[in-house]
Amino acid sequence: MTDYTNLKLSIDGHIATITLNNPPAHTWTMESLPALKQLVTDLNANDDVYALIIHGDGEKFFSAGADLNNFSDGDKGQAISMAIAFGEAFEALSAYRGVSIAVINGYAMGGGLECALACDIRIAEAHAQMALPETGVGLLPCAGGTQNLPLLVGEGWAKRMILCGERVDADTALRIGLVEEVTAKGGGLLAAQALAQKVAKQSPVAVSYSKKLIQAARNTPPAQNLIHEREAFVKLFDTKDQREGVQAFLEKRKPNWQNK
Repeated sequence: MTDYTNLKLSIDGHIATITLNNPPAHTWTMESLPALKQLVTDLNANDDVYALIIHGDGEKFFSAGADLNNFSDGDKGQAISMAIAFGEAFEALSAYRGVSIAVINGYAMGGGLECALACDIRIAEAHAQMALPETGVGLLPCAGGTQNLPLLVGEGWAKRMILCGERVDADTALRIGLVEEVTAKGGGLLAAQALAQKVAKQSPVAVSYSKKLIQAARNTPPAQNLIHEREAFVKLFDTKDQREGVQAFLEKRKPNWQNK
């Protein structure tokens, strides 16, 4: 198995679990960001994996984002490299062909929260704290935060969090739509695994097609996407999973997905 810097990967059945492991705060580095991109690329090539879960090791931090020591000398070249690395890593995560679930099991700050924003679904444990505090140190979220956050919480709350530096707890995050579920402390991973098991019951090909259509709605008018929706529906008839799914339903048995 490939060694992914500061990331631990385990695969159980159709579910991959990524554990952020750069103690104490699981900050992202110029080594771990490309590692995440490579890891997602490898999972995309693994037909047996349908969902991924990402969480921070321990119970205090999901991820505190970037280490500000990287920007202490004002080196613009370093800033460019880090911004590109963040963008490529989290865009790869967002484009993962299966379902990605972030378990926010503690502090998710800056690039840590942006990692969770790049996932399809977010589960927060009750003690979690979330923020995009970059403007407070003269920076701004550069890994999708200014774009992904408003899609979830609306422009007003996005401005409160980014422009005012407001931190939100788990209950507030649930209320404003930043997360989809809140669990007790230590319960996030089990909740994510249960959700991932539901994913495993769906056709992975149909899930992949559907995910692309849902995310396309961010930028493309419905009239255009509705055409793509019908085209994708017809394309599924070229897949083994479509035939298997319908046949299994008619035969009253569980489908045996091949992700093909």
